Amino acid sequence: MHLTCGRRTRRLHFNDRTLDSRPMHDFHYTGRQLCCEGVAVEALARKYGTPLYVYSQHTLTERFQDLDRALAGVDHLVCFAVKSNSNQSVLRVLARLGSGFDIVSGGELQRVMAAGGAPGQCAFAGVGKSESEIEFALKQGVHTFNAESEPELERINRVAARLKKTAPVAVRVNPDVEAHTHKKITTGTYENKFGVAFEQIEGVYARASKLKHLRLRGLQMHIGSQITKVGPFEQAVRKVLPLVTRLKDRYGLEFFSLGGGLGIVYKPALASGAAAWWKTADARHIITPQKYAARLLPLLKSLGLRILIEPGRFISGNAGILVTRVEYVKRTGKKNFLIVDAAMNDLIRPAFYEAYHEIVPLTRKPGALIRSDVVGPICESGDFFCQDRPLPRAGQGDYLALMSAGAYGFVMASNYNTRPLAAEVMVKGNRAALVRERQPTRQIWSGEKPAPWLK
Repeated sequence: MHLTCGRRTRRLHFNDRTLDSRPMHDFHYTGRQLCCEGVAVEALARKYGTPLYVYSQHTLTERFQDLDRALAGVDHLVCFAVKSNSNQSVLRVLARLGSGFDIVSGGELQRVMAAGGAPGQCAFAGVGKSESEIEFALKQGVHTFNAESEPELERINRVAARLKKTAPVAVRVNPDVEAHTHKKITTGTYENKFGVAFEQIEGVYARASKLKHLRLRGLQMHIGSQITKVGPFEQAVRKVLPLVTRLKDRYGLEFFSLGGGLGIVYKPALASGAAAWWKTADARHIITPQKYAARLLPLLKSLGLRILIEPGRFISGNAGILVTRVEYVKRTGKKNFLIVDAAMNDLIRPAFYEAYHEIVPLTRKPGALIRSDVVGPICESGDFFCQDRPLPRAGQGDYLALMSAGAYGFVMASNYNTRPLAAEVMVKGNRAALVRERQPTRQIWSGEKPAPWLK
């Protein structure tokens, strides 16, 4: 098995001129072999083992730059959502491109700093910031705390007073806009735990303005994740614009953060039906940076504020895949099970969100498709990646790739069933590097110690 791939012979392109004219990622077939940029994925699987995450540096770079260029008409900062993928190499690529970072814990701030990111370009979000996290972030000089409640504002003020500092803050407004996404990733309605109700926000700012150790620096909103149409974003911006204008005039705000949530294509990404899918009505309406900017920038330019956005999935989602090996093929009277070595502890999205990930072979074979369930070895009925899906015939020892696994993949992994965390590889052109070693099994319990009476 050669490590490098030859000429790219099959790469998915958008077919509608209203869409981005480039491919949405750098995974493609060269002949029969699935490649990441210029590297054969099967060679990586054989060298580093499976389960294995593989990331394309070029895809990360293009997706970030697409957004950055689309927003060039206003002063802006793209803050990558670290929660979507926190691998040090991923963060380092983006830091070198000038990215800011959306963080939700003190640990994520430390990760960003270790990767060369600037604390002064970090927006600290999250509903439950501890005093120690606030203190650490203040000492490092974060760009802003995106506060989610009045008790949090009071806590930030208290910590800042103790440190004799002034804390930069924005309050997260909940615009009560339905994002039409999965119920577990919608965040902008009054049913969710996030933000302050739209009707209450001016009173909150008035009271916060009296806290001497706070600097009211901006206003933030976020309506949800995996939003594939521009409409909900436009609706939210139109609703919040008069509010942010009033707050700017009263308190001298410097920025307006639109949050993240830009969705990606999960289905299809690479299969034979992809080209036909891009001609459908759904494809014509799928969100792109250009469509996002075309609808929102005319509304935002007159504000005179810096615009922050906090995308994660849009940048990292299609930049990664999860590679797995078929351990057994189990046929029952009604089912064809492909039992693979990856499991819900490696990629929980199908079990947790009922999420779709396209599944393709690393080596294409001719033949009819077979309806199959791809399942993992964990002792849970929910440990599956797909059910009753037409897939190419696969046998024991064959490798499969779960596409679009670069966001909310490894970061949500666990050691359930005492399974070690997967390895991660980064590819740039025809070069590949192991950017996270596979976790040694004994390391899983290395921090444990027996109670004294059990020694």
